[in-house]
Amino acid sequence: MACPSRYGPCDTFFVQEDDVYSVAERARDRARAIARVQHRQFGQELSRITADEYQEDILDHMEVMETMPDVSSIDLQTEIQWYMRPYLLDFLVEAHSAFQLLPETWFLAVNLLDRYCSRRVVYKRHYQLVGCVSLLIAAKYGDKKERVPTIRELRSMCCSLYDEEMFLQMEGHVLQTLTWVVGHPTADSFLQIALADTGSSEDIELQNMTWYFCEMALFHKDFVGLRPSVLARCALVLARFVLNRPQAPANTWAGTYEYSIVCRLCSIAQEPTQVVQRKYSTIHFSSVTQTLESWFYKQTLQAQAENSNAQIAQEPREPAAHVSKVAPQTPQKHGYAMQHGCMTPPITPEDNSMDYSYDKMAVEFPPTPSPVPQAYGYNTLPQRFDVMNPQVQQVHRMSSMHSMSTT
Repeated sequence: MACPSRYGPCDTFFVQEDDVYSVAERARDRARAIARVQHRQFGQELSRITADEYQEDILDHMEVMETMPDVSSIDLQTEIQWYMRPYLLDFLVEAHSAFQLLPETWFLAVNLLDRYCSRRVVYKRHYQLVGCVSLLIAAKYGDKKERVPTIRELRSMCCSLYDEEMFLQMEGHVLQTLTWVVGHPTADSFLQIALADTGSSEDIELQNMTWYFCEMALFHKDFVGLRPSVLARCALVLARFVLNRPQAPANTWAGTYEYSIVCRLCSIAQEPTQVVQRKYSTIHFSSVTQTLESWFYKQTLQAQAENSNAQIAQEPREPAAHVSKVAPQTPQKHGYAMQHGCMTPPITPEDNSMDYSYDKMAVEFPPTPSPVPQAYGYNTLPQRFDVMNPQVQQVHRMSSMHSMSTT
């Protein structure tokens, strides 16, 4: 039927109700929504207070748990070698990015892989299988349930090289070998504590840069036995230096580091694999690789300019006549003698003989020491880490050869 209106009768027979719910039901839903928000805020505040209260105890417990795999045991492997490690980790990086897993899942997966390889003999044909199972266990342990990869997906990524039953058997074997101790403090866990300790939790660019250094360290044997807490702090120090961020106070936990590890991280950061370089060149990771390339380029130019100035400063110059402090001597008919690379005037002999002996020089002219190029290593930050750059080392060697040739 038609609905009356002041503009005339309504032509439609479908009348839509304005209020689906009653006023009481809308008020009840609104109250529930407000209560959920309040409960969430209360829980977050309570978690923050509790974390601040037990932060030191949690950190001490994490440092006790960070037992690292035995590198010497991995060296005893008969088939797998260290040169195979970057290829496997590149594959796992792509799998981790494809499933959009958490950063701590990636570091835990590599830790499970290393702990298993330090306790069991792994055949070369099973190396990729162990890596995939380690990623699967790490994802089940701490990642979101909907993002955990299935065995069928992992099998497809391995080009059906392994059967689904092999994944299940290897998963059980890895867990039994590790005595079901899966949890382990990772570099990302210590990084979050260090960032919160210095009030830099919101600095996404700094966090991504630190992740890059920590991830590059996983590809090298020298860092396999390094504790995650030390790796996280050293990587954070280097990231702050590159991004020109203020360093943490030296008397705090986040401000302690090892200089040799920082230099080593700076060295390996210049040679990323193609997979890691492509991963950290995206905007999602703040274009870390482009930032580092620009920084290394500026450091190289600055080092070359400083070495050029040092080479100009050590070029020999003709001494001025009015500056000479040598006492006047009796002129001789013989030519000047060369001593220590500079002209030495002859002297008058003490006896009456005309046999002038140049072995009895009364005045000696010691050679002027050549200026040494300025060193680039310092004991405290801020420092110049460009000494690890191979191009800068080549400039240093050329400068040393030039200094030897001039003297």
